[in-house]
Amino acid sequence: MNACRLKHGFRFLWLGLWLVWSPAVWAQEEAAWPAALLWAVIGLLLVFQTLLIIGLQRSRLNNKRARNALRQNKVELEARIAERTESLNQTNQQLQDEVAHHQATEILLRETQDYLHSIINAMPSVLIGVTPDGTVTHWNSAAELETGLNPEQALGRPLTEVYPALPISMETITRTIESGVPFVNENIQEGQGSNARYTDLSIYPLIAVQAIGAVIRLDDITMRVRIENMMIQNEKMMSLGELAAGMAHEINNPLSTVLHGVQNIQRRTSLELQQNHKVARELGVDLEQLHQYLNKRRVFHFLEDIREAGERSMHIVSNMLEFSRGNNRAHEQFDLVRIVQHTLELSDNTLNLQSSQGHRRPDIITELAPDLPPVVGSAAEIQQVILNLLRNAVQAFQSDERDEAQSTAPVIHLRAYLERGAAVLQIEDNGPGMSEDVRRHIFEPFFTTKEVGQGTGLGLSVSYFIITEHHSGTIEVDSMPDEGTCFTIRLPLADRTEHHRTSHSLSSGSSL
Repeated sequence: MNACRLKHGFRFLWLGLWLVWSPAVWAQEEAAWPAALLWAVIGLLLVFQTLLIIGLQRSRLNNKRARNALRQNKVELEARIAERTESLNQTNQQLQDEVAHHQATEILLRETQDYLHSIINAMPSVLIGVTPDGTVTHWNSAAELETGLNPEQALGRPLTEVYPALPISMETITRTIESGVPFVNENIQEGQGSNARYTDLSIYPLIAVQAIGAVIRLDDITMRVRIENMMIQNEKMMSLGELAAGMAHEINNPLSTVLHGVQNIQRRTSLELQQNHKVARELGVDLEQLHQYLNKRRVFHFLEDIREAGERSMHIVSNMLEFSRGNNRAHEQFDLVRIVQHTLELSDNTLNLQSSQGHRRPDIITELAPDLPPVVGSAAEIQQVILNLLRNAVQAFQSDERDEAQSTAPVIHLRAYLERGAAVLQIEDNGPGMSEDVRRHIFEPFFTTKEVGQGTGLGLSVSYFIITEHHSGTIEVDSMPDEGTCFTIRLPLADRTEHHRTSHSLSSGSSL
């Protein structure tokens, strides 16, 4: 097609030349030069037009060729772009998958870390992570509670600065990290008396490449130690109870012999028995004169004293046996006044006080209502409570630091009376009293103001439990410093206790 166009272009060129030369020839013939010149110009214009057309055709051909090449390049480029786009999409998808996987892994790691932190913070033990130079790397909630410093305040600081009361030195921590062997120190005591605390301390070295250091663990075992001491004390008391019961049985035998002998002496010197007169006449003895002699020499008075002392001793032994059998907690009606009297007889030696003049005992003043109705409960437990309160009163007198010239004579008042349908027992002393802070904690287990080894701090807490839980009663204390202490116990009467139990049983049955 291009060749055809080129052929037509040459034809137009020859035509133009002919048109240029042909008028010239004709003009020579006609002698008309202006017209010839015009035809020459027209011919040249035609030639120029033909050349221009040929150039345009060539330009069009080149342009078309360029467009075709461009179109081909465009197609190839689009294909390459599509291929590259697909590759990029695949790469992008892989990156998105990797990012999603890393995000999921990060979330899982964060959840695991939060879970581990929750477990560590939920532990009652103090857990502290440290580096070999003593810098704190971990600080759980128990450590915050113990020191008052939150993790933000403790992390990155020296251990000796944030926990100066830690019962271990940095040398021991460093030596444990270097050796790689855990260090354990048990039953570390801090404080004295009722303020004493016991701690187990453990140091676990971390040997990982990126985590060289140690974990320090502190466990408060105060309650465990106190319970162990209480169990030991209970074992001792049980052993003493068994020993007292055995001794009471052994004492009863000679006491019975003494009382029986006294009774026989009184009977065989009596003027009222005819057998005594008969034997005296056989021996030539005037029984009446002998009776007068014994009476004048107060022998009968001595025998009566022996009998009374023996009966009193047997009564005390009987009370000890009853007290040692206190494991039987069956509730029954008992006379509260009689229990108070028996307890005073049993605690006679306990009431002795040590003073600068020697042994003395407080004056015991009793105001016991004779017509007090019976109460229901365990007589042995109530006796135990009264003994505890009397013993505390005696110990309060012994610990009185006031001058004897300024302090009044020790007196203990025991009152038992009826008030608003309840039996009330008051035990009051004029000892040194107690502060308000001590009074608020007086019934708490293991609380004591005595020196180490002189008390477990359980007497009043056990008494409180016996009165409130076992007998549905109340026990209160009223005390002021230098003005003495008064314990008031209220116990429900027998009829009210039975009515309460019946109502409780009916209500429980109706709820079923």
